[in-house]
Amino acid sequence: MLTKIYETNPSERELRRVVDALECGGLVIYPTDSVYAIGCSLHAPRAIERLRRIKGEGDFAVVFDSISQMSDYCRIDNATFRILKQNLPGPFTFILPASSRIPEKALEKRRTIGVRIPDNAIARAIVTILGCPIITTSVKSDDEDIEYATDPELIHERYGHDVAWVIDGGIGEQIPTTIVDLTGDEPEITREGKGILR
Repeated sequence: MLTKIYETNPSERELRRVVDALECGGLVIYPTDSVYAIGCSLHAPRAIERLRRIKGEGDFAVVFDSISQMSDYCRIDNATFRILKQNLPGPFTFILPASSRIPEKALEKRRTIGVRIPDNAIARAIVTILGCPIITTSVKSDDEDIEYATDPELIHERYGHDVAWVIDGGIGEQIPTTIVDLTGDEPEITREGKGILR
């Protein structure tokens, strides 16, 4: 189903319907500060399997509503905290060491996880109401039909049968997040994207 939610004043009723679907193991497509994303509750193993089937190859990220929530699932030292504080919320995916609270299905034998706090009120509100992080990946597209990853109505046309909800938060971006690996001695940008590291 397709629902319109405005970022400036997200409807609590509509957000609750989306969160209800996540709590029941559903997948949702939602806007971020970069591209549209598809995700599920971190605590829904069957939904994670379905997400992996839709995604195919590639790693997942985990969306949080705050650095405080993130610290419950990842190891964050003082230097890392300063970098996160300066750049989040924002269009970044930071690679951090995962704690044992991240399910094995999300990690797939890795010890690190990509983490996000989008600068988008809808995405953060979903996580806050859900009460746990969302495991997520960007909506797939190719250069020839980029509108199927940016236009919510076309996203719904393509993915509506796979997900419980597609949130129409307006036309999405085409530029992905900047990926920054914080697991080494110095931050390493592994993908240039929308975010400019401070």
